Amino acid sequence: MRLAKAFLKLIRLPNLLFIALTQVLFQFCIYYPLYREVIPLNDLSRFTFLVLASQFIAAAGYIINDYFDINIDEINKPDKMVVDKVIHRRWAIAWHFILSFTGLLFTVLALPVLQKWYLILANIACVALLWFYSTNFKKSLLIGNIVISLLTSWTILVVFFSKVSPGNAFELGNHAQPKFFRLAFLYAGFAFICSLIREAIKDIEDIQGDERFGSHSMPIAWGVNASKVYIAVWMIVLIIILLTLQIYILQFRWWELVAYGVLTIILPLVLIFRKLFKASTAADYHNLSSLIKLVMLAGILSMIFFYFYI
Repeated sequence: MRLAKAFLKLIRLPNLLFIALTQVLFQFCIYYPLYREVIPLNDLSRFTFLVLASQFIAAAGYIINDYFDINIDEINKPDKMVVDKVIHRRWAIAWHFILSFTGLLFTVLALPVLQKWYLILANIACVALLWFYSTNFKKSLLIGNIVISLLTSWTILVVFFSKVSPGNAFELGNHAQPKFFRLAFLYAGFAFICSLIREAIKDIEDIQGDERFGSHSMPIAWGVNASKVYIAVWMIVLIIILLTLQIYILQFRWWELVAYGVLTIILPLVLIFRKLFKASTAADYHNLSSLIKLVMLAGILSMIFFYFYI
């Protein structure tokens, strides 16, 4: 029981459920309402394999991250360590390869290989990026944050591109295509910016262990105050984009969505912005990171409205 609990902690089960929720909502609240009359018979089975692929690849990424972060985690979060405390390092690396291979196998099952070969290569690239993130990119200025943010947005875009081909993703002949494209990149962009903000906050939270083991993360290279300014700029950009969207959708009289967006996404972002410059301890930054994650969840849940609006 203890081993099973430790393994679920190692693969970040709540994060995996968040990824699955994102893809399920995108599938059933955006894709299905737009294409309900032309959905292929095997679409659900292919989508299920695609979700499983994302789950296994992400789980493998979390394992390899903890595998290479043992020394840093002993300083930053010793009470949360699993690798070398409950699960042996050899088993951790073995599970990484098993889950990565299984994730790629599910990718092949989820996609028509001849038509969607580039998506299979893209998921192979995801596995490679997660490995190099853990070994190199994480310790580099900005590169690691950008990689993780791109992978976060990819959880939505992989579903989008599994439905359409790059060549016809922008076609206007099909009335559903422009809407599908706009919503896919809207949510992917939201996930990308939120992830950039959260990763930068986590870098400040983990500065003590990162600095000791030669990391060149943003707060170490630029300082904490400059990192806060960087985070604040992205938060202002995100708030402005969201406010613009609220004004745009007012013309459709989607009052419930506007109220939801303001109350659960924009106002919490303003609150986080105010708390950012007052934060001074690791606990403060951990709290901010958790709040950003809740904002991301609220944003993803807003897909439910489109099931009724589209």
